[in-house]
Amino acid sequence: MPTRIRLQRKGKKGRPYYHVVVADSRAPRDGKYIERIGAYDPNMNPAFVEVNTDRAMDWLQKGAQPSDTCRAILSYSGVVYKNHLANGVKKGAFDQEEADRRFDIWKNEKNAKIEGKKSNLAQNADAASKDRLDAEKKVAATMAAAHSAKLAALSAPPEILPMDTPAEAEAPAETEVPVAEAPAAEEPAKTEGEAPAAE
Repeated sequence: MPTRIRLQRKGKKGRPYYHVVVADSRAPRDGKYIERIGAYDPNMNPAFVEVNTDRAMDWLQKGAQPSDTCRAILSYSGVVYKNHLANGVKKGAFDQEEADRRFDIWKNEKNAKIEGKKSNLAQNADAASKDRLDAEKKVAATMAAAHSAKLAALSAPPEILPMDTPAEAEAPAETEVPVAEAPAAEEPAKTEGEAPAAE
């Protein structure tokens, strides 16, 4: 039976997560599987990877072939390197203690890289949050200053001009003189029998 280590898709549309399963290569992607050996969630940063190292090693030793993505996941979790060291022990290149020592060194370096990435992401998120907060404070201060100026302008008493300015005191009051209606122009008296004058 050709056995594959591959991903089985779960989750909703646009938010997938995956189970790492051992299945017959002829089975459908989300169909029947032999054993579930891990999980993978690409929606997190860094991506969440959980693999049962012993079971994955057992299946690799039995000849199960991982898909390309599963090979990358197994390499990330150290299963591929551990399998490589186990094959070196079988060939007699070094003993089991040396293999364990090498794997522990690799695992510590890998964990340090992962923790460094997490701390960098946290620091960047804190810095971005601080920058947003400073920008919001500047905008709030500007708006508060504008609002204070507007309130001060509204609460100030209106300016009253002094009454004894010389220009206004000496200026005579203008009085309106009634205009007498001019008499209408007198027309010459018409006599009987005279024709009106041609204009």
